[in-house]
Amino acid sequence: MNLSPVPTAVRYAAAPQSQQVTDWAPRIAWVIGLLLVVALVYWLMREGWKWRSVLQSDLPELPQAPAGPGEPRLTMTGRYHGSTTAGQWLDRIVAHGLGARSRVELTLTEHGVGVVRPGANDFFIPAGRLRGARLDKGIAGKVLTEDGLLVITWEHGDRLLDSGFRSDRAAEHAAWLDALRAMSTGTASGTASGTADEPHGTTEAAATKHHEEGAR
Repeated sequence: MNLSPVPTAVRYAAAPQSQQVTDWAPRIAWVIGLLLVVALVYWLMREGWKWRSVLQSDLPELPQAPAGPGEPRLTMTGRYHGSTTAGQWLDRIVAHGLGARSRVELTLTEHGVGVVRPGANDFFIPAGRLRGARLDKGIAGKVLTEDGLLVITWEHGDRLLDSGFRSDRAAEHAAWLDALRAMSTGTASGTASGTADEPHGTTEAAATKHHEEGAR
């Protein structure tokens, strides 16, 4: 009888190993916990959005384009990135759908700026309510490249608003900037004294300071 240990060792080595049993309970609990956290964050954001809308309920309905808007001087397609209180780039305006980012089509006429937003509320900025324009890098918490946004400052009700737009062709911003400044009247109050939040402002001085010092 062959009692050599070598074949025995080979037999043990070749024997199939039992697979480790996966304990699914901790994994399922972790996934459920993560989903609950995500749901809580979403709910808090939604409630914060609703509360901000209530606080801004005094904002009048958005002006609409006149029946005869006039001959287009400039047009632009791009994205609407939101509106804020003028000079306060994080104070987002959400009333009347102004907080919803969307695609946008802008048309400048002698009467003002038509803002058409597929899937969101359209509105019109009358020429008499234009208060300025600038190139900036962020609005409503959205930060883009330097001078990547065309920001229009306008008066609505008793508030000054900044509305940010980004053209699909950034080279168009310069022509829009010149045309809007030529049409604007008055100055943006609350920023001339230097009280606007850095790095965004509504005056020429604030914009120059922003480009010199950079974003915080």
